[in-house]
Amino acid sequence: MIPHVIIVGADKGGVGKTFLSRVLLDYLRDRPGKVQNVKAFDTEAPGGILKRFFPQFAEVVDLTKSDGQMRVFDRLKPDQLTLLDIRASQLTPTLELLGEIGFLDNVKAGKLRITVLHVIGSTQASFDEIRAIAGLVEGARHSLVINHITDAEFLGLPVETRALPVINIGKLNDRAAELVDSAGVSFSDFVQDEGKSPVMRGFVRSWLKRVSAELDAAGLID
Repeated sequence: MIPHVIIVGADKGGVGKTFLSRVLLDYLRDRPGKVQNVKAFDTEAPGGILKRFFPQFAEVVDLTKSDGQMRVFDRLKPDQLTLLDIRASQLTPTLELLGEIGFLDNVKAGKLRITVLHVIGSTQASFDEIRAIAGLVEGARHSLVINHITDAEFLGLPVETRALPVINIGKLNDRAAELVDSAGVSFSDFVQDEGKSPVMRGFVRSWLKRVSAELDAAGLID
């Protein structure tokens, strides 16, 4: 068993990176047989959006500083899956850091597993990012994530990027998403709260099942 780091990010903002990290943490928590230990780092310092929903194990770090980098990468353990929710504009610098400190070489040597979940939008800026990021993740697993956080139509990927694995996260009912957000709890905790609307809990429950099926098919933690 080797440490596994999942990096959720994009250089472009507004594509739903933290939304994806939230559902990933629910997904990972529900699979104790496959994941022994989950640690999450919220790099939206100093505030921390992810930590608001997972205060029990999400830690806020400034990954642009050496102290923050040591807090994350010096503590990796063989039985641990580490999720990094990367703030906007910091995906490229984070991957460059991993190359500089030799962690991508560790991936090639079989000492470390890194999965980059690159959240994209249907814009030329996002498409340009794909080409740039692909050149920085040699040895790591690079998957594109289409996160349907709105009703906006996704126009499709450029032909040259279609060899990359793609994970589709379907849209959650708007009102349900709003209520979970205002409650400041995880999606799973919202579903289990009998004080909440049965209708809204039903929307979230069925959406979680669809997302889990998509992540299972992607072999995220196999």
